Formats: sequence, C-alpha cells, structure tokens
Amino acid sequence: MLSSDQIFKPQRDAVDVFWHEGMLKHDAVEGVFDSGFDPGFLDVLDKHPENADRVRNMVSILQRGPISPHVNWLPGRPAIVSELLTFHTPEYINKLMEADKSGERCEIAAGTFMSPGSWEAALLAAGTTLSAMQHILDSHGKIAYALVRPPGHHSQPTQADGYCFLNNAALAVKLALDSGCCSRVAVIDIDVHYGNGTAEGFYRSDKVLTVSLHMNHGSWGSSHPQKGSVDELGEDVGLGYNLNVPLPNGTGDKGYEYAMNELVVPAVRRFGPDMVVLLVGQDSSAFDPNGRQSLTMNGYRRIGQIMREVAEEHSNGRLLMVQEGGYHVTYAAYCLHAMLEGVLKIPEPHLSDPIAYYPEDEAVAVEAVKSIKRYHSEYVPLLRGT
Repeated sequence: MLSSDQIFKPQRDAVDVFWHEGMLKHDAVEGVFDSGFDPGFLDVLDKHPENADRVRNMVSILQRGPISPHVNWLPGRPAIVSELLTFHTPEYINKLMEADKSGERCEIAAGTFMSPGSWEAALLAAGTTLSAMQHILDSHGKIAYALVRPPGHHSQPTQADGYCFLNNAALAVKLALDSGCCSRVAVIDIDVHYGNGTAEGFYRSDKVLTVSLHMNHGSWGSSHPQKGSVDELGEDVGLGYNLNVPLPNGTGDKGYEYAMNELVVPAVRRFGPDMVVLLVGQDSSAFDPNGRQSLTMNGYRRIGQIMREVAEEHSNGRLLMVQEGGYHVTYAAYCLHAMLEGVLKIPEPHLSDPIAYYPEDEAVAVEAVKSIKRYHSEYVPLLRGT
C-alpha cells in the first residue's frame, strides 16, 4: 500500500507511476519453467516466470532507490467491462469471466494460467493503464508509467497469449484515439517477444503505428500465429503501419541503439504522432531467462533517452510507458531504474550495473538492421525512399 507521503507530490522533472498492489494477487503456477508441470523427480520447481516477485522489486526500487525523489505515485483502479470491449470481443471477455467464476486454476493458453485472483489483477492492470493514459490526456502530467501485471501485449482481441489476458496498452491507445485529443498514436515495443496482440488489434488501421523490436522467435502456436517477420506490414489502410524489427539473437546495447536510430526514430518522424506509447520489457536483457538478447542497464538507459527525445519532438513530450515482460527478479528492476534515468535525462547513472559483463559485437545486428531498412524503403509506403 502506498503511504500518504508517497502519493502524488509533483516534481519538476518526474515520472508519474500508476500502481495498485491488488495486481500481486495473480498467482500462476509452479513447475518446469512456465509449464505448470511437475515431473515428480525435482525437489525444487520454478515459480512461473510472470510471478509477483518481479514486480515487487520494480515497485521497491522506485520507492527506495536513487531516483525515488523523481517518482510520483498515483493509485490504479480496475477497468470496467465496457472499457474492455473497446478492444476485445464480448465472447472473449465472457470466456475470461466464466473462467474466473469457476474458481479453479485453468490454462487458457500455453503457459498462461488463470487462478483465483487473476481476473481481479487483470482488471486492475487494464484500469491502471487507462488511468495513466487519462492522466496524460487531462494534462495532469506528460510522462507516466503504468507499472502493471499481468502483462498485455500478446493478448489479441479474441484470445489470451503469452501470460497476457487483457491488452493493457491497446486499451489505452483506444482511449487516446476516442478522446478527441489524439489522432495518431505511435507504439514502440521493446519487449524481447513480438507484440503480436497490439499489432493484431491495429493491423488494419493507419491511426496507430506499431513498431516491435524483438528476437527472431517466429510463431509459437495457435495462440500466437503471427511470426513477427518484416513482411507482416499491416493490411488495407493499415499497410505499412506495422513495422517488425526481428533482431538477431544476442543483440546488445549498440545493436539496439542502432535499430532505434536507424529504424524507429525515422518511422515515427514520418508518421507524426501526437501521442507516444512505449511498451517496456526487461526480458531483452542479457540475463533474462525468457529471452536471448543482451541489453544491459546502459542499453535501457539509452533507449529511455531516445524515447524522451522522440516524445519531445512529436507529442509535446507526452509519453506513456507500460510494463510488459521482464523475468529476472532483480536485474529487471535495475533495468527499469536505468531506463527511467534515461527518460528523466539524469546525466550520470545512479546505480552501477551489478552483473553486466558480456562483450558485444554489434556487426551482425547492424547488418540485420540495414537489411530491414532496405526492405522498408522498398515495401513500406510511409518509408519509401528512406
């Protein structure tokens, strides 16, 4: 619970963090990684990767870490069904509510388990993200962070996927578009996995530019049929407004910075959004159990700096950040802290990196980015000739 002295005391250059401890009530499973399977011969089973501890540390590092004076805390709230229906179908929402009413643990997609308390947490995650977006739309602040779980970017209009029940960020984008305050929204996703749910929801829209930087993992089954490949560009009027940046496994700080500067920044500049949304996954770090990329705290800090510059250039500084993946219980919190240092333009790191030591050879990533840029220049109308 947030204390009275932690709740919304505006700072000159600060991030407004939206949080509700009820999101900790979502309890997935124990087993072999995310399977929920107990083979019977292991004395110690894994907690599900998307467990409450990861977010507890994110909250605590922002409450008690070096940048805590730059953090304003605001309470989250549950979403209501009518808000969910702006992105999800009634049939899908009914399916989730029926699963919750059963009171039993069930696997609604591969590795995605609903337990007693999960639906409450999912509603809080969606509503808290909506509150963060409304805060920006109402001009109460320009930089907001929805610190939420369960994550959302894999959830499609009609189905759950990848630990995600409701697409928190997509609901916030719909709110912005429907508010009359925004006509074009850019969504940048740096989670290590393709943000397929967000992409699917806006695949036929020219009002939302979705750009996803992810490892090259392809489809993983019926709940995730999208491949995240460069040729998934959108359809109809949305052609060219879904840009996928599948980066080679092992891409680190220099490779990500190169991709941001060569692909993301020019695309957003051509698109000209009046709202910028960053979907943050610390599972792109070098030490995450659920990814194969090599970002360190320095890489996340640099991404934060770039995204602040993008927001200041295009959306009058308005930037909504939404928590997605990130499963190393301690390092994910450090990477969040570093990214917000970048967003806040803090000139020097306040925390040293406790474990980063991998040398980086960015040559393969640079060549991949160059290839993607050539493809975009030829096949994406928005970027033709770049």
